[in-house]
Amino acid sequence: MLKRSLSLLFMMVVISLLVACGSDSESSNDAADENASNEETDNNSESTGSGEGGTLEIFSWWTGAGEEDGLLALIDLFESKYPDVAVENAAVAGGAGTNAKAVLAARMQGNDPPSTFQVHGGAELNESWVAADMMEPLNDFYEEYELMDKFPEELIDLVSKDGNIYSVPVNIHRGNVIFYNKAVFEENGISEPTTLDEFMDVLQQLQDAGVTPLAMGDKEAWTATQIFENLLLATLGPDDYRNLWTGDVAFDDDRIVEAAEYFQTILGYVNEDHASRNWQDAAQLVGEGEAGMTNMGDWAKGYFSNDLELETNVDFGYFAFPGTTEDFMVITDTFGLPKGVEDPELVKEFLNVLASQEGQDAFNPLKGSIPARVDADPSKYDEYGTDTMEDFQNSNLTPSLAHGSAASEGFLTKVNQEVNIFVTQQNVEQFIEKLVQAAGDL
Repeated sequence: MLKRSLSLLFMMVVISLLVACGSDSESSNDAADENASNEETDNNSESTGSGEGGTLEIFSWWTGAGEEDGLLALIDLFESKYPDVAVENAAVAGGAGTNAKAVLAARMQGNDPPSTFQVHGGAELNESWVAADMMEPLNDFYEEYELMDKFPEELIDLVSKDGNIYSVPVNIHRGNVIFYNKAVFEENGISEPTTLDEFMDVLQQLQDAGVTPLAMGDKEAWTATQIFENLLLATLGPDDYRNLWTGDVAFDDDRIVEAAEYFQTILGYVNEDHASRNWQDAAQLVGEGEAGMTNMGDWAKGYFSNDLELETNVDFGYFAFPGTTEDFMVITDTFGLPKGVEDPELVKEFLNVLASQEGQDAFNPLKGSIPARVDADPSKYDEYGTDTMEDFQNSNLTPSLAHGSAASEGFLTKVNQEVNIFVTQQNVEQFIEKLVQAAGDL
């Protein structure tokens, strides 16, 4: 049965369009040495070099600017505490995570797991690797380093299954964010919209001004799925949005039809070349003032700051996706302990650094995300970071569909396919019918 489960998992990962808050870029950057400090972690366990050596392989899809800088800063911090350990950065570029997930599935199926690997909290972790019995529980690790009160309870639930905790969150990204060009808004007297109807008005104002209203790059379908999931959150509200994934709300609910109709309207305002662009290309249109807005997770903030060298609240602004101002679409990157690794205690030492306040504050300012810990140092973050930290602690937290947290990979694969068709055909009735059919995989 395990072999069959892993084979199915491998097939699903290879064909899946599930992607993550990563980059298509295959560029590499020098290690961000200045971000690695020699301070002690605050996990009640002083990290010092073990002196025993060993090799630690860290598997991820973080290869683009910002995300790679953050990973290298984290690796530098670990190496400063464990200088005798050889760290292998086994990042796989391309496909915004799709390529890496295919490689990971092949390795896990072949009983060749990396020491630890990047995985989204929620269904991507729990319904794949945990369900296949490929991960070690980390309950004792959380207790040893007193981590239970360092992360929100809802976040720990997202990396848990059947009473066991299986990974450590390193960051939080928000998926329901609109980034916009400040100059374009100011020149046209446009205010940040808070409702969907106001959003429709802003789209029209931008089009009347000769500016592409909303930049979209759906070369991979997840970017369009992310827009749709935010519309679902806006029309359903956080409780019934969560109830979708338990089957308590049906996919032919009138509010889901309403979300699809809003989606259809929005698609009339996107750039014509959206199908040939990725999310970075779309964000660049906003950064250069050719488009007014883009809906993207806040890894785009890292792209604006690191790649385009734009200044927060000077060159670009941000607001919650209209209709979701009290909500926070959670995307979290996590790392766990695969079964069968050569040195599990060494992996736990890395997870300890990753879980620490020091580690998270080295990584997240460069990545564009905020720490998963509730006690991070706000002084290390710009205004976007501090605003997002406050929202994270005071908003309704909801799991992202587009990034693997809300539902199974099989369901997400079908949704991505149907969203891709809808973007082209824009047939609301057919779209709803297909969603109802796909719901059988929930």
